[in-house]
Amino acid sequence: MMELFEANQALLAGIVLLVVFVVWWVWGRSKPAPKKREYTDVLSEGAEKAARNTALIDAPSAAALVTPPPVVIPSPGAGTMAGVGEVVAAAATAEIADAAAEAPVSAGDDLGRIKGVGPKLKALLTSLGVTSYAQIAAWTDEDIAKVDAQLGTFAGRAKRDNWVEQAKLLASGDKAAYEAKFGKV
Repeated sequence: MMELFEANQALLAGIVLLVVFVVWWVWGRSKPAPKKREYTDVLSEGAEKAARNTALIDAPSAAALVTPPPVVIPSPGAGTMAGVGEVVAAAATAEIADAAAEAPVSAGDDLGRIKGVGPKLKALLTSLGVTSYAQIAAWTDEDIAKVDAQLGTFAGRAKRDNWVEQAKLLASGDKAAYEAKFGKV
């Protein structure tokens, strides 16, 4: 056995060095300590935690820091025409009430039958005052642009889904032509 060690001394020395290196690599390496970061703010200048919390609680709210709107003082001649505005507003309110009483009350058409108009879009169109196929059928490109500006995430749907043509066919009652072009109602 001794002859084996004497014949392979260089190999044995290499193996010993390799084992020592592996042991050092696994257990002997010192890991650097993590860097401690200091967060500084206005309240951390030597205050204890309880004092910091008290300072936060006692600080004025953000709403108190908002400046009130400036007070507008009317000019001396502004009061002379004030009564005229009230009379005009009362007359306009009465006129609107009369027009509303004379207008026939209708629930409108089911805008959900137009392809591309779901419940959310139907509610949005109703809130914009669009309730019938005839209204949509009468839209021009300018009208579509105005409505698109108010549709938010649904902008562009009127042109892409061809609402005007669908509304014209639905308003005319031509179900066969509608289904031929856009599919089943």
